[in-house]
Amino acid sequence: MTDADRATLRRYDPAMPEAASATTRRLIVLGSTGSIGVSTLEVVAHLRAIGAIHFEIAGLATGSRAEVVCEQARAFAVPAIAVANDVDHPCLRDAGARIFRGPDAALELIETVAQPGDLVVGAMVGSAGIPAILAAIDRGCDIALANKETLVAAGAIVMPRVRQKGVNLLPVDSEHSAIFQCLEEGGQAIRRIVLTASGGPFRTWTAERKARASVEEALNHPTWNMGPKVTIDSATLMNKALEIIEAHWLFDMPGHQVDVIIHPQSIVHGLVEFADGSVLAQLSPPDMKTPIQYALTWPGRCEGISKRLDWSLLSRLEFEQVDGERFAAPALARRAIEGGGTAGAVLNAANEVAVQAFLERRIPFSRIVELVQEACEAIEPRPLHTMQDVLSADRAARAFAMERLAQAPAAAIR
Repeated sequence: MTDADRATLRRYDPAMPEAASATTRRLIVLGSTGSIGVSTLEVVAHLRAIGAIHFEIAGLATGSRAEVVCEQARAFAVPAIAVANDVDHPCLRDAGARIFRGPDAALELIETVAQPGDLVVGAMVGSAGIPAILAAIDRGCDIALANKETLVAAGAIVMPRVRQKGVNLLPVDSEHSAIFQCLEEGGQAIRRIVLTASGGPFRTWTAERKARASVEEALNHPTWNMGPKVTIDSATLMNKALEIIEAHWLFDMPGHQVDVIIHPQSIVHGLVEFADGSVLAQLSPPDMKTPIQYALTWPGRCEGISKRLDWSLLSRLEFEQVDGERFAAPALARRAIEGGGTAGAVLNAANEVAVQAFLERRIPFSRIVELVQEACEAIEPRPLHTMQDVLSADRAARAFAMERLAQAPAAAIR
């Protein structure tokens, strides 16, 4: 466990007494040791401390960080833990919780522990979190969704299931939370929605310089502190591609009515333009705890955990168009929406393989989006009706990407 993990656990302070008026709700956090999961538990401790909501943590799931999730479980007296990496870490034997292990651990946690009316935070990275989210919906749980891949790969299954079960799906991504809040205020007659993008570390770089970017340079995001996969997606703007598809499903909007604009300050998170020309925007400092707290307290609001926006320190807010030649990923998203079916699952899986290959210094930065585009062009979209359809498309895209990687010699990446 790192010093940062220990500092975070001290900030939870779950023993702090809460006001007697606080309401109580059960919460399960999938991906509790990642940046979103850690921030979620900080928000939970904050809401307890101010007497707003007392969340009883019914379960936590992690990929491989067994020591951290055990400390989280002890801090919040959590009765059940899921660890995808089937490790026999000593802490798991002493955690005082029921332990689920293996690749299906999160799904087993949901199927065993979740109850109707629970709130499940979906913060697992990648397509691995989709089965657990679907199971939570089927059990009548509300979903606070931070996992883009759930809707990118399986939106055609997830959204009908949400409507059928009558549960709430609340966006945690800062951009989609912004749009969600604007739509609550603005009503109907929507002309378009606009997602903002910081532009990542390569916003002003030439295509030639960007193509030679090192892993360290790509991970040096100017405004957000995120995990490595999401940070690389931000550098390629693939995160915006995924968010365009996610917005298509969340807000029932065709791809051509979902725009992206570069906003390097990351203060305006989303805008909605209405038929009469009016535009509503949501603004806040770049801190993921703000949209997390709104998803946890919706439809209400309470004293926030994040710092407030200080207008006196804002000299200007900049906006600029996305350069489609330097950043091709958003166009791939719109083609995936048009293709329908399994096209989103193919895009997502190929991107996961490409990003991992870059992080392992096996391909240059410029090859990430190229590999995704090749997979999307080579694999014909098929109808998507079941989770098996998603998994089949996912496997096909991964196999294609791995084969392409095997055909080319590993590049010398800085």
